[in-house]
Amino acid sequence: MIKRFFKSGLLYSILFLALHSSAQTNLKTYRAVIHRPDGNEIPFTLLDSCNNKKTSWIITNSTDRIRLNNIHRAGDSLIVLFPVFESQFHVSVNHDDVWDGYWYKAAANGLATQSLSIYRNQDFRFIPNPKKANHNITGRWAVTFTRANNTTRQSVAEFVQDGNKLTGTFLNRSGDYRFLEGIVSGDSLMLSIFDGSHAYAFYAVIDNENQISNGLYCSGTANKEKWVAVKNADAKLPGDPSELAIHENAGRLNFSFVDLDGKKISINDRSFKNKVVILQLLGSWCPNCMDETAFLSDFYNKNKSRGVEVIGLAYEYSEDIERSKKSVQKFRDRFSVKYPLLITGVTSGDSLRTEKTLPQLKKIESFPSTIFIDRTGRIKRIHTGFNGPATGVHYEEEKKFFEEMVDELLQ
Repeated sequence: MIKRFFKSGLLYSILFLALHSSAQTNLKTYRAVIHRPDGNEIPFTLLDSCNNKKTSWIITNSTDRIRLNNIHRAGDSLIVLFPVFESQFHVSVNHDDVWDGYWYKAAANGLATQSLSIYRNQDFRFIPNPKKANHNITGRWAVTFTRANNTTRQSVAEFVQDGNKLTGTFLNRSGDYRFLEGIVSGDSLMLSIFDGSHAYAFYAVIDNENQISNGLYCSGTANKEKWVAVKNADAKLPGDPSELAIHENAGRLNFSFVDLDGKKISINDRSFKNKVVILQLLGSWCPNCMDETAFLSDFYNKNKSRGVEVIGLAYEYSEDIERSKKSVQKFRDRFSVKYPLLITGVTSGDSLRTEKTLPQLKKIESFPSTIFIDRTGRIKRIHTGFNGPATGVHYEEEKKFFEEMVDELLQ
């Protein structure tokens, strides 16, 4: 439900003029902050771009740019829609320098709402005048996260530090945390990302160039974990259990789901026979799935003529087929996807999602996951997660893995 924030049409007029005041200077840098109920903040950088009197906002995370062109008025509110996710801003004007509002994002249990502020007179991400960095933490780190229930999980961090500026990401079995950006001030580490789905902030103390302690990881509305890290050039993630994820004598996959045009598509259709098939398990809520879709769209166009097909199976937040179609349609439009994207009608959080959709598997570990099927229709490999462009060399390795796997199956 759309909330009304503006007290009068006059305030909307002030905001409209303020947005378009960047016509002469092209770009203005703002600081945006998501305020969590626990008092922790997730900051990010917002550029206000105006070209030919049409305003768009650009969210920046390191080298990544997310352009928000769909900005419009609804009653007394300014609504900013994201191009991919079920995500939007509603903002109002308190005074010239601060716009307050909310970030709305679809969630498994309904609509998640978080308070949002945009500071038009601040061009920094965390703090305006950071102290000289005591240490340089560029390199690869073995990371241990501790959840609220005291269970732990392992990750690998890769950081690049230039003076106070810090960028990097965390690698996990399910994928990476994409383009993190922040600073080192004295012995303090601060990193964040906001892309319309991911809203993460990382804080920690740098003890020395080989040890990080007292870390706090904030995710979304309320999730938080402690973390520590030790520098280790050979740090590795836990082993991939995907080879064990197929039932013995499982046979061939057998499924039928509707595509975005309402047509039922089956893995047994003639168009997939005697072809190498890449089965992509995704959700339109998933940023790593977004990165994989961008890659697979291009990969499919280059390899279709070789006898390669791709099918995307979408597991959404809702069992509502029409709502799910609208969400997945954004993926198809954004990345010009030519392969079929099918709506399973089973939610990503359903404990029986595997049994209901792909009973030949023991468990769908995470999203994205990718299943490679040979020309005879048999599963040859299940690949969990996807390292996207934020991971640099690991992204190149990911692309090479796909190419080599498909070459092997074609032979």
